Amino acid sequence: MRSRRDFGLYLVTDRELCLGRRLEEVVELAVRGGVSLVQLREKSCSTREYIEIGRRLQKILKPQGIPLIINDRVDVALAVGADGVHLGQADMAYQDARRLLGRRAIIGISAETMDMDQAEDVETLDIDYLAVSPIFPTPTKTNTKAPWGLEGLRRLRQRSRHILVGIGGINPSNAAEVLEAGADGLAVVSAICSAPDPGNASRRLREIIDCYGREKMRTR
Repeated sequence: MRSRRDFGLYLVTDRELCLGRRLEEVVELAVRGGVSLVQLREKSCSTREYIEIGRRLQKILKPQGIPLIINDRVDVALAVGADGVHLGQADMAYQDARRLLGRRAIIGISAETMDMDQAEDVETLDIDYLAVSPIFPTPTKTNTKAPWGLEGLRRLRQRSRHILVGIGGINPSNAAEVLEAGADGLAVVSAICSAPDPGNASRRLREIIDCYGREKMRTR
């Protein structure tokens, strides 16, 4: 385990879910509400547009010390000067990404299968976090296998040394359960991007995370 950064509330962007609002507006409101890390995820735009969007987000995030992570694309992360990259199971190998981005970069990997043996393969890697995806069924991730569920997350927590970030179908109604099952952080998409007020939505989730953290400290 490398990183002790704040992975508590992790926003994964989706422009199509922003209700016609500019992505920059949604991200800025979300950061004001308590988002501690932002992943720019673009699946259909050109490389040039991906870089331009990333640079616009950097102007918002960098002055506030909020890390920007690029989904899938190490080349875009380098061009933007992002803080790191998130890698899926079919993306560049972790070792190659680390060599290109350097020791200080944040690198996370997705665990998108209930196969514990495959999940344990990453235990030898010096990654910053492991994204457990999806926890619950969600329309924003259509190419994944069966959801981990809370019980799957609990079993992975018992066997993993890494920071675990839960993603998939997480919202204020189930956020505490995901934390109790072993997640160190919550990654959300529609719960913030599609909220009528992304700032208030982020604030509510942050309050749940902080409340859980305080309660955990008291029971130690």
